[in-house]
Amino acid sequence: MARVILGVAGGIAAYKACEVIRRLRDSGHDVCVVPTANALNFVGATTWEALSGHPVNTDVWTGAADVPHVRLGQEADLVLVAPATADLLARAAAGRADDLLTNVLLTAHCPVVMFPAMHTEMWLHAATRANVATLRERGVVIADPDSGRLTGADSGPGRLPDPVDIRAVAEALLERPELAGPVAARDMAGLRVVVSAGGTQEALDPVRFLGNHSSGLMGIGIARAALLRGAEVTLVAARMDHEPPAGVEVRRVVSTGDLARAMQELSPSADVVVMAAAPADFTAADPADRKIKKQGTSGLTLELVQTTDVLASLAADRPSGQTLVGFAAETADSRAHLVELGTTKLAHKGADLLVCNDVTGGKVFGHADTAAVIIDRSGIVAECAGSKDVVAHSICDAVLAERAGR
Repeated sequence: MARVILGVAGGIAAYKACEVIRRLRDSGHDVCVVPTANALNFVGATTWEALSGHPVNTDVWTGAADVPHVRLGQEADLVLVAPATADLLARAAAGRADDLLTNVLLTAHCPVVMFPAMHTEMWLHAATRANVATLRERGVVIADPDSGRLTGADSGPGRLPDPVDIRAVAEALLERPELAGPVAARDMAGLRVVVSAGGTQEALDPVRFLGNHSSGLMGIGIARAALLRGAEVTLVAARMDHEPPAGVEVRRVVSTGDLARAMQELSPSADVVVMAAAPADFTAADPADRKIKKQGTSGLTLELVQTTDVLASLAADRPSGQTLVGFAAETADSRAHLVELGTTKLAHKGADLLVCNDVTGGKVFGHADTAAVIIDRSGIVAECAGSKDVVAHSICDAVLAERAGR
């Protein structure tokens, strides 16, 4: 069980922190809420206590015998602030210690991650930008806010991301605390990344289609990891069981042909292309324009033809300097067999890196966790296991190492 301090600053988005608590506790984490005094104007202490199971304090004087202003930060595995207002960012950047939360921020030995939420003008103000840069230089992970509806009729960047995204980032940092350094440094800043995700659908008639079990979680994790590390990210989304992460540009596709066209359009301007989608290998030779009716008990015969090999076509046409990452979902007898199958596919497809998954017995598809072997033309680059968000960061690490080694 990880010990998480959830800091809540005084903004309207404080209500979303209630869902963050629930999601973290559902994952087995112990959550202690430290709101600012202004946050209690939005959500009362009783709510925080009921959801977290811990008493709530905002000052350094209550329970002084336990020295909470020092102990909370020292004992935490993660300090998560959502929402972080412009005022809190300013006080944290200045090193203020004028309430319990800012004391926790100064005493924490663990990763600190902040999710800003405020009006667009406040987020884009030079003072806020400078405060964010200062905190990132000190190793604080600060996620860019989402764009969307704000208070009243206003809309724009400054919206708190969905609690699903917040939990995913938090759990990746709990699983791999050392990620805080490269994420805070935004080591993928300046890179344009295109990621595909999900499973394509090949129409048989207006009602039915051929598909696969891909949930899109791996591609979503890669998009979220690259965005958090500073990249500009476009997600080409086929059918997915989950919503895209906040902050990425999304291009929706249905069939493998749609996917191929979208990737060919976006790839020329990308520094990194990750083909995490699961495109169908076959499509109907002649899809029916009306629903196919049952014909007694005789069954149905389908003629299928191969679809476009999207990864191979991207490799054939890729611009100089681009890093191309493919995926291989294989049913392997052993790790050595998985690497053998991956090596053959890598040579055939022409990618720089290949992420190999053993999907024997339904593993990987739809699950929150995964295990992968990342290979290049010289052999194994990395072996990784854990949540798909953590594995996504390992893939980002491999991409940066590949680009640095040229």
